[in-house]
Amino acid sequence: MLFNSFDFAIFLPLVFSLYWLLGAKRIAAQNLLLLVASYIFYGTWDWRFLILILVSSVADFAIGKFMHESSSENYRKKLLWLSLFLNLGLLGFFKYFNFFIDTFANTFSFFGVAMDETRLNILLPVGISFYTFQTLSYTIDIYRRKINACNDPVAFFAYVSFFPQLVAGPIERAKNLLPQFIKERTFNYEKAVDGVRQIIWGLFKKVVIADNCSKAVNIIFTNYQYEDSLTLCLGAFLFLFQVYCDFSGYSDIAIGLGRLFGFHLRKNFDFPFFSRDLPEFWKKWHISLTSWFVDYIYIPLGGGRNGLNSKIRNVLIIFLVSGFWHGANWTFIFWGAFCGLAQVPYLLLGRNGRYDSYIAHGRYFPNFTEILQILGIIAFMSVSMILFRSPNITVAWSYLNGIFRFDFSSSIFAHYNSVLLIAGLLVWEWMFRSKEHGLEVSHLKARIRWGIYAIFVWLILFNFGINQEYIYFQF
Repeated sequence: MLFNSFDFAIFLPLVFSLYWLLGAKRIAAQNLLLLVASYIFYGTWDWRFLILILVSSVADFAIGKFMHESSSENYRKKLLWLSLFLNLGLLGFFKYFNFFIDTFANTFSFFGVAMDETRLNILLPVGISFYTFQTLSYTIDIYRRKINACNDPVAFFAYVSFFPQLVAGPIERAKNLLPQFIKERTFNYEKAVDGVRQIIWGLFKKVVIADNCSKAVNIIFTNYQYEDSLTLCLGAFLFLFQVYCDFSGYSDIAIGLGRLFGFHLRKNFDFPFFSRDLPEFWKKWHISLTSWFVDYIYIPLGGGRNGLNSKIRNVLIIFLVSGFWHGANWTFIFWGAFCGLAQVPYLLLGRNGRYDSYIAHGRYFPNFTEILQILGIIAFMSVSMILFRSPNITVAWSYLNGIFRFDFSSSIFAHYNSVLLIAGLLVWEWMFRSKEHGLEVSHLKARIRWGIYAIFVWLILFNFGINQEYIYFQF
């Protein structure tokens, strides 16, 4: 069930009405309703997915309880390894089995040894990478004694499967989201209204911008051998903003839906294209995944405590793991390596993490240096998206070679509408870069607010029929 579908337009008001009719005092009943609704929501893709999420939920609920109640560090460590083996084992099998088999066979073929490949027709469960990391945060934090085990199975299962952020995040930590299922939730009109605004903003980015860009991107990448250099550059640029508007749009809708039900979900994107360098960009892009890698991989590896060489090694590991997390394809691993290596100069020069405030703080316009910094970030990330979008390394290399032919034709003007949409988005986001989201307009007069709402809703409804799936569902 897609957020941008008529099915969800019926599903949401029904669940929302029943949820608040139960009353804030009936927490257990509300949690049970959310659990059932989330399983229905998830089961609409394939009912077999429910078996997998149920197994993961039951296992980690039990492991968490045993781990919390034990005083033996050796036993607790074995339970943690069991959780890691189970969750990462399921993720590895469903997402990476065929990748490892193909890589293994190709390696032997390179040395002249033919091998039969055993491939399985494995259906990738939607959102498995997201809820796997969510449940892992629960058992790891119990092992670290940062949280206590949950004693309410319904609350825990609802936390794992919470439908607004189930299939594409934000990846919520147990210490943030799980306690919200235990305490009383009251309806807050102001928060609910702001939630609706953020849902509209997310739908606008997804339906109006991402889905329109996808049409041009599909044409350019499918026919890349015949396109001129500028059109190939445009294809990479449009795909970057397709991914951004598709994924950040999903996150905005999820956060807004959470507010409707009395939950606070963490911010996942913070206007990343107004960054002044790559380290700042990665602090603002897919924040929940980046922080997960920092807390559960980077810091345990030593972080930057053991000198510059160790820090560089750990940063590169993070980006390689991030690339592999995105998919079972060498293009994602090379994408991770490409982005990771770009961080090395900042580390060597000690310029990693030097920006804390948002760009052009207290000013209406960026200065010339900031404009160049923004354009540099967009150019670099556009190039990286060629790897992200290509089916294999050969296609990515051919695409890049096509850019350096330095030829030009008028076909680039065929996609002017997408460019205008992105230009409008950037101007709008610039005005709201210090806000939580792009429709945080409660400070404006009522007539202006309602005029803005009407325009955005009209644009969404006008483009609603495209109905593309979210890109990050495959991850």
